[in-house]
Amino acid sequence: MGLTKQEIHKWTDEHPLMADLLDLKPVVWLNPKRREMDQVQGLPVTIDDLEEAEQLWMRFAPYLVKVFPETVKTGGIIESEMREAKHMHTQLESYYGQQLPGKLYVKCDNELPVAGSVKARGGFFEVLRYAENLALKEGLITHEDSYEWFATEQAKKFFGSYPVGVGSTGNLGLSIGIISAELGFKVSVYMSADAKGWKKELLRKKGVRVVEFSGDFSEAVTAGREETLHLPNGYFVDDEKSRELFLGYSVAALRLKHQLEQRDIPVDKEHPLFVYLPCGVGGAPGGIAFGLRHMFGDHVHPVFIEPTHSPAVLLGLMTGLKSGICVQDIGIDNRTEADGLAVGRASSFASTSSEQLISGIATVEDEELFPLLAMLKDSEEIKIEPSAAAGFAGPFMMAATNYTEDHGIDPEKATHIVWLTGGALVPEQEMAGFYARGLKKLKR
Repeated sequence: MGLTKQEIHKWTDEHPLMADLLDLKPVVWLNPKRREMDQVQGLPVTIDDLEEAEQLWMRFAPYLVKVFPETVKTGGIIESEMREAKHMHTQLESYYGQQLPGKLYVKCDNELPVAGSVKARGGFFEVLRYAENLALKEGLITHEDSYEWFATEQAKKFFGSYPVGVGSTGNLGLSIGIISAELGFKVSVYMSADAKGWKKELLRKKGVRVVEFSGDFSEAVTAGREETLHLPNGYFVDDEKSRELFLGYSVAALRLKHQLEQRDIPVDKEHPLFVYLPCGVGGAPGGIAFGLRHMFGDHVHPVFIEPTHSPAVLLGLMTGLKSGICVQDIGIDNRTEADGLAVGRASSFASTSSEQLISGIATVEDEELFPLLAMLKDSEEIKIEPSAAAGFAGPFMMAATNYTEDHGIDPEKATHIVWLTGGALVPEQEMAGFYARGLKKLKR
């Protein structure tokens, strides 16, 4: 419905960043409500829930090995590497014309097995938990049985009478569609106008019903939810409100902790950890941030990165309205090349957690994504989609604030991790186009 000019003027007076937000300029918002862990309260999930989520992943490992050969080398664990990005670090310093003290790493969820994006963590988890609950309820399996049973024809026939739906800008739809179809569910993915054509085509090849909308993410979610829940046995994966998606993402922090320990990278008061997370509706970065704060306490500083045209979570947290306001309300169009981040309204579920746990949010222009993508390919031979490049702007934008000084942080001892959220399934022709666009800007 939108706000009146008078209402927007009032918001601008109350929030100094609002004028730049409205002008689509990159901004950094430092979260004044971030709390020390011993003061955090009212979170929708607990550390026990996170640990229980990890146990579900372990139960399904034999199944994942059986149906997805690409998981054999990880023993059925959906996980990605963490790599130091020395060459990219140097390239970024040259590009931004400023030094970045500390070390730079990338978390390669762009290469996650099967679905090729961070959404595999949440999407697979929610569908696997739903399948487990159905099978347990019918007495078809127990926790002590081998979960290879889920790959049987008996299982596929059973799940065939249960419709699953999800609304998506792209990558969540891919993850839900791939795992649901493999299990035997009748799955429909409701895709917003921002979703790339190749993602829709890939889903159709997997036997997924794709329903296209001319509107944005919220329209796809609303329509998908309504249609799915009217079906007998219908189950809707709700990215705006899902506890299970959130928990699936949160396990990533537990895995990251092991990877840091294996490389003898300390995270403590003297050695802070900054993690930069591209952000759409806020479920994936919110779940990861929840896990990170529980693993590393006050020594980790999660920062969300959003497109200037889709600052949904920044707007929701800055105004305190959370999911009660969308970017269109203040006249921002929610149109971005970062299709996975093209969201106008923040997750109601994740916002409660993120409001207390994250350090801040930065926004980045679309045209910034392509040179960053090209630099990563040239410097580290890593291919990502545009939305996954957003995190590289984060360290430099945060460095331009007084955050480290205010928190007594020595920048020289900081570890920076940019979370690469998608890219492995992007067709070569599409990837070549992204790269050429980035290279063209770099040569100007």
